[in-house]
Amino acid sequence: MAAMADYHEQLVKAGVLLDATGLQPSAKGWRIRYSGGKRSVVDGPFSETKELIAGYTLIQVRSREEALEWTRRFPAPMGEFEDAEIEVRQLFEMDDFAPGESVERFRELGVGEKR
Repeated sequence: MAAMADYHEQLVKAGVLLDATGLQPSAKGWRIRYSGGKRSVVDGPFSETKELIAGYTLIQVRSREEALEWTRRFPAPMGEFEDAEIEVRQLFEMDDFAPGESVERFRELGVGEKR
């Protein structure tokens, strides 16, 4: 936790941290499954633990290279000598979608806009 706190403090000082938190165990969650035009609720826990997201760190940087730089500094999530993996994904922004009425509705809500 100390290494993670130090890392997130560096993100704050650099002005790139938007949000970060851990997530409760999947036993306290659920998924919505979409199939054949219907929705069903599947209660946790989920057996495919290798696919679970345990927490997230959301940053806003100027480039892929800057994101890679921060990623390389991310502390090992399970401790330095435990195997683990983190996944880095980019968020969609409204500019990623073709202009249209639906996109404008999201813009009015302030969803998906750069901060």
